[in-house]
Amino acid sequence: MPGFRPDSEAFATRFDRMAGQMPGLGRDPQSIRQRVEMMELVLERAFVLPGLNRRVGLDAVVGLIPILGDLITAAMGAWIVWEARNLGMSRWQIARMSANVGIDTLIGAVPLVGDIFDLAFRSNSRNLKIIRKHLDRHHPRTRIIDM
Repeated sequence: MPGFRPDSEAFATRFDRMAGQMPGLGRDPQSIRQRVEMMELVLERAFVLPGLNRRVGLDAVVGLIPILGDLITAAMGAWIVWEARNLGMSRWQIARMSANVGIDTLIGAVPLVGDIFDLAFRSNSRNLKIIRKHLDRHHPRTRIIDM
């Protein structure tokens, strides 16, 4: 229909209801934690490098593509920071997390040196640690017991 605009509040309510039925898609702290942990796993620890027996993820692999690879992984890292902002984390925490992504992107863009740096400096793992600390303090029910 021309000129038809769905009511955004009604849409948000329907989305929240549907998302609540699907694990990890809600706006609650537990769902955000699950999404961020999964993204960190994909970016930093997705598979093991044969011979080195070292876990790496898309950040190191896609970062091998000059400039474009670093921009793609920077956008994925920025999404983690955005999710942290949605949790209501402090400006200081958001600034630290943004700096981690920025450092990873800037140094990671340097040929060869940046690729080695990506193996050592895991900005997304650092950011996940900041988020976990916040969630454990402010939303203790989201804590996951690792076995």
